[in-house]
Amino acid sequence: MRFPARRAVLSGLGLALIAACGKKPKAGATGWERIKASGTLRVGLEGTYPPFNFQDKSGQLAGFEVDFAKALAAQLGVKPAFSPAPFAGLLGALESGRVDVVINQITITPERQAKYDFSEPYTVSGIQIIKLKDKPGLEKPEDLAGKKVGVGLGTNYEQWARANAPTADIRTYDDDPTKYQDLRAGRIDAVLNDRLVAADFVKTSPEFVASGPPFAAQGAGVAMKKDPGLKVVIDQAINALRANGELTAISQRWFGADVTR
Repeated sequence: MRFPARRAVLSGLGLALIAACGKKPKAGATGWERIKASGTLRVGLEGTYPPFNFQDKSGQLAGFEVDFAKALAAQLGVKPAFSPAPFAGLLGALESGRVDVVINQITITPERQAKYDFSEPYTVSGIQIIKLKDKPGLEKPEDLAGKKVGVGLGTNYEQWARANAPTADIRTYDDDPTKYQDLRAGRIDAVLNDRLVAADFVKTSPEFVASGPPFAAQGAGVAMKKDPGLKVVIDQAINALRANGELTAISQRWFGADVTR
C-alpha cells in the first residue's frame, strides 16, 4: 500500500510546511481580514488520505485537495500553509484558530452545518464498501448487519454506519493504514470509505475490491468557523476556479473525470 506513516507526516512535514508571512492581523479581525493581512491561508488536512492528500515519494504533500488548496489560495491572492493532523483533530484545530479552513473531504451534513460554515461542494461522491476480493457477499448496505466494519473515527462513514447499520460491530480508526491492515488480517469484514478513495486504493492493492455500487451521496466542502464574510469569499474563489476550468483540470489530473459536480 502507498499510505505513509501518519507520525512521519505529523512530526516532519507539519513543521516544515507551516509558515506565516505578511503583516500581523489586528486584534478581533475577521477570518478574511486575518488571511489577507498575513498573506497566508492556513489549511488543515490529514496528509495520509490518497488520492486527496498524502505524502509523495519525495516527502511532499500531494493529491487532489493539495492542488485544489493551492489553486484556491492563488485565487485569493495568498499562499497556502498546510497543517497535517489526524482526522479526529481537524475540526478542533479549526475551532482553536490554528487553521483557517479544513480541506479534507469533510462531508457537508446538517449536524456539521449547525456548528461550522461550509463552502459549496467541491467534490460529489458516495460511500463505498471495501472488502477482501475472495470474501463473498457484502455488496450493499444491508449486508453489513452483524459484520465487523472499519470506519475513520469522527468521519461521516462512522456517523452513517451507526445510524444505518445498528447491528454491525463498528470499529473506529485514527488512520487509513491500520484499517486495511485489520481488513487484510481478517480482524474486520469490511471498510467504509469514499468511493473515489476506494477506486484509487484498489488499483494498487489487488487483494481488495470496491464491492457493490456506492450509496449515500455526499458532497464535501471547505470547512471554516461560522464566518459569513469568509464563506462568501471562499465560494467566489471556487466559482472562479470552476469558470476558468482549473477545478475541472485538477479533477481530471487525479481522477480522469470531473468529480466536482
